[in-house]
Amino acid sequence: MISPQDPAPQEATNEPRRLAAIDLGSNSFHLLVANYQDNRLQVVAHLGHKVQLAAGLDEDDLLDEATITRALECLARFAPFLEGVTQDHLRIVGTNALRDAANSEALITRAEANLGHRIEIIAGREEARLIYLGAAHALAEEGRRLIIDIGGGSTEFIIGEHFEPLALESLKMGCVTFTQRFFANGEISEKHMRKAELAALSELASIRRPYRELGWQDPVGSSGTIKAAAAVLAVNGTEQEGIITREGLAELRRRLIKFKRLDDIRMEGLKPDRAHVFPAGMAILNAIFETFDLKQMRYSDGALREGVLYDLVGRNSPEDSRLKTLDNLSRSYQVDARQADNVATTAQALFDQVKNDWKLNNTQARFLEWAARLHEIGLAISHSQFHRHGAYLLEHSDLPGFSRPEQSLLAFLVRAHRRKFPLKEWQALPASDRDTHARLARLLRLAVILNHSRPEQPPETPRLSVKSNKLTLDLSRDNSALLRNDLEQEANYLQAASFNLQLKR
Repeated sequence: MISPQDPAPQEATNEPRRLAAIDLGSNSFHLLVANYQDNRLQVVAHLGHKVQLAAGLDEDDLLDEATITRALECLARFAPFLEGVTQDHLRIVGTNALRDAANSEALITRAEANLGHRIEIIAGREEARLIYLGAAHALAEEGRRLIIDIGGGSTEFIIGEHFEPLALESLKMGCVTFTQRFFANGEISEKHMRKAELAALSELASIRRPYRELGWQDPVGSSGTIKAAAAVLAVNGTEQEGIITREGLAELRRRLIKFKRLDDIRMEGLKPDRAHVFPAGMAILNAIFETFDLKQMRYSDGALREGVLYDLVGRNSPEDSRLKTLDNLSRSYQVDARQADNVATTAQALFDQVKNDWKLNNTQARFLEWAARLHEIGLAISHSQFHRHGAYLLEHSDLPGFSRPEQSLLAFLVRAHRRKFPLKEWQALPASDRDTHARLARLLRLAVILNHSRPEQPPETPRLSVKSNKLTLDLSRDNSALLRNDLEQEANYLQAASFNLQLKR
């Protein structure tokens, strides 16, 4: 069973916790600061700014400097609202545009330095899961729901009941990217609108049948495009507030085409900074109604940033969503639970001996434990090179609850747990992570070797000391020739990677 390592103590429900989330969306950046108390969020501050990251990507998927500057200026405006929010109560997530950007580190490195906090790029289905979590908390009704969120670069589709998603999907279509593809010359016409709708219908074809077979009672939309459509229809008296019908959409479509130019769009209820990408968003929404044969949809508050906060509440506790994911992985790939437990126990004992000298923290201990419990996951594919297979599975699977950097850390540790130290993969890591990741990998390697004989119980852990990056392992209490041989080979592997392991006899 995967368990949290030293879970953070949970405050009493009558003591509010100040939480903050920043959503680095493809169209807009959003900041949400809230107090969490009695299982509810009480909003303290909510800011949003159009940054349009997706529009700043060139044909090589590189963010231009003007867009990076615009993003950094937005985050600088957010920074004062983060005062008083502790590191473990703040999460900053990037979505589709940062997933696509080949030079995302050019923005992330500078933004992290300015904010003093890590930025995590999340996968599309993880984005969908968090959107559902935020929307589900905003909806009081029971029943099966279809949640749809049209963003700047992607659109997420979730079917779920209560707080449990049953189907998650993220499709690469958004109001910013579709504006660039189908309305780049600024012209709105029936031809351009239908081309955009057909492209969206093509994207939707892959999920049409499974989603309709799963079914739902209540279609709900969240975020900017759907909020804007509902607002325009309500202001014009076409629909009741918060409701979008198929007939209302058809009328809205006709009105948009009459403007002929994006720059000329003026609609009561539509914010000026939304107008330029509104037709593309409507094309996607029309295709969604057509694909799923929807008669109407209602708008609801609660989306990604709210989901991030609710997810943050349970992190590093027994309710951490990542624990369920790791348990499912262990079961699916039939990991030897006893061996995994033994390696995890030894890894923790080694960690405890060096954590002060190496300035390691509980979060790093947690990932070392998780990697120890999953280090043999690749055996389900092949005994040959199973560390490589395991790393591939962890790097490329959809792992609910995990950001991409978190998946990369798990994958690296599993890849590095045996044989030659993977210098190529290590050097590809962000420079700020290399020392810590290498140290965790070396501890995991030793834990695996010490349990090489697959004992019933974890062996007594030898004394481990550290001076700078040099490890010294005291073997004076162990006379096993096989273990000594394995550790001498390990010392050679590490020396080849310019690391030092000394065996004290």
